[in-house]
Amino acid sequence: MAKYGMSTSVEGSMDEVKEKLRNSLRNQGFGILTEIDMQKTLKEKLDVEIEPYLILGACKPQFANRALSADRSLGLLLPCTVVLRKTGSAVEVNIQDPEVMFSVVDAGGNSDLEKLPMEAKQQLQAALSTL
Repeated sequence: MAKYGMSTSVEGSMDEVKEKLRNSLRNQGFGILTEIDMQKTLKEKLDVEIEPYLILGACKPQFANRALSADRSLGLLLPCTVVLRKTGSAVEVNIQDPEVMFSVVDAGGNSDLEKLPMEAKQQLQAALSTL
């Protein structure tokens, strides 16, 4: 996995792992706002075949509110991107690293905004570890 994300591999079908992931994220206060089926989209638009590949937009409203309260343009970094990709009998789960994403942000001495990426990362890692 590249330096901009966290990753694990889980045995099972795409649907099984997606449901486990939803529950794990829910237990940390996150919900899924968006779901993009890249396999379907690329087949329909370009007639290209790829493995089952989903992009999910995960959001914890408390974190989103803190970020947007500090700077409305931080919506450009929301929601947290989660990728599920079928690899053989397993599903690879990748979650973007909020600390890396927010490294472009000038917190301007706002301690709450400075802490936010670390808190989000800890909770996303907790969700990933329960898979």
